[in-house]
Amino acid sequence: MVNNKSRGFNLIWILSIVVVTSIISALTTGVIVYNNNKITNKLTYGDLAKDENLNQFLEVYANIVTEYYQDVNKKELLEKAIAGMMDYLGDDYSSFLNNTDTDNLFDQLSGEYKGIGVSIDNSTKAITKVYKNTPASKAGIQVGDIIIGFNEIDTSAMNASDIVDLIKKSDDYFTLKLTRGDINVTATLKNENIISPNIDYKIIENTNIGYLYIQTFSNTLDVQIREALTELENSGITSLIIDVRNNTGGYLDAATKVANMFLTKGKRIYSLDYKGELTHFDDETEEHREYNIAVLVNESTASASEILAAALKESYGAQIIGETTFGKGKVQQTMKLEGGTMVKYTSSYWNTPNGNCIDGKGIVPDYLLSNEVLTDENGTITELIDKQLEKAIEVLSQ
Repeated sequence: MVNNKSRGFNLIWILSIVVVTSIISALTTGVIVYNNNKITNKLTYGDLAKDENLNQFLEVYANIVTEYYQDVNKKELLEKAIAGMMDYLGDDYSSFLNNTDTDNLFDQLSGEYKGIGVSIDNSTKAITKVYKNTPASKAGIQVGDIIIGFNEIDTSAMNASDIVDLIKKSDDYFTLKLTRGDINVTATLKNENIISPNIDYKIIENTNIGYLYIQTFSNTLDVQIREALTELENSGITSLIIDVRNNTGGYLDAATKVANMFLTKGKRIYSLDYKGELTHFDDETEEHREYNIAVLVNESTASASEILAAALKESYGAQIIGETTFGKGKVQQTMKLEGGTMVKYTSSYWNTPNGNCIDGKGIVPDYLLSNEVLTDENGTITELIDKQLEKAIEVLSQ
């Protein structure tokens, strides 16, 4: 995910979100529907027992594990077989995920983490944000504090990742020693389960326009957005910019819940196309909004973020601004396997409310424009002027 400096959302080290260390790609995240027992939907084990092709596979497996001249790791053998089936599909979004990849994916999308609720700059090791109602805020930790000690350990010479490791591994109360300007302070606290911050929001200066950036569609996204909307609306916003640039997707259910907050009851959110059979999904809630909305998108806006953008455009009347989106119009199912591995495979196409399939095409904005990049004489980027955000402000101001 590209860091857009002018957007104002600084992707710094999240001290307490140590497991969310990689940027989610469109091929990894996508639009995901979790399903842990797919075999019972259309097939029984009795059906499989009658499958001659499967029986042949089992015969080969039996011969290898009993007659191969060397010992065989049966777990690894079957994992390779499963990975081979996923490769055969020839679909970029269908794959076998090992234990580590499975854990990383669900960590990224869980929307929760264990920590103290602060962000830390990787280079200066200074606290850059203290989240509300977290162990850090309750212990009095402030922005600008620098951690120099953990219990009896001097951390002043340690890098940020080492400090992160010390904190994340603690299961009991611990004491942090910090510098605050010219004084030293201490804070005693304990890790707690905290909602991962997936959004950033504010009111655009000198306007009544709200700004809401969505990083990924996690399990807790709807809770965070509802709190953000309450705060923005209580502050008197009359319109809203929703920024899903560089957002490569997440859970389909999360995108649906966010759309429900804006659309009126009965409006279409999306449709699923399974081998030509369409299933429609409409807003079934009483909640809705009526102010004008502009949605910022770019070429890395994909999957669940495209579903939200299309729903807001076609069922709400929002204006889309930026660059043509990625164009991922497929939905994935996941199936967890024994041992912690998982397969992820495409199960259907999704269509926009107007019945359009955007797979391989993307969503073309109402206002098509790119940001302006300024460079010095050596070609080094010195500034990024957010023309897309400027246009959104202009459109909503009218």
